[in-house]
Amino acid sequence: MRYELYRDAGGQWRWRLRVQNGNVIADSGEGYVRREDCERGIALVKKSGEASIVDMTTKIA
Repeated sequence: MRYELYRDAGGQWRWRLRVQNGNVIADSGEGYVRREDCERGIALVKKSGEASIVDMTTKIA
């Protein structure tokens, strides 16, 4: 897998996470004015491996 940093049509920084078969499995969902902020977004996603999983289907009643 790899994170790709790029500029969108409006000139803002974005990232996407691409797997070996070429599919994008995640993206920034928003543009960043500063590259540093975009890189910070990637760092947050990398840390999300520690996040818990919540089954929201049990929350709907």
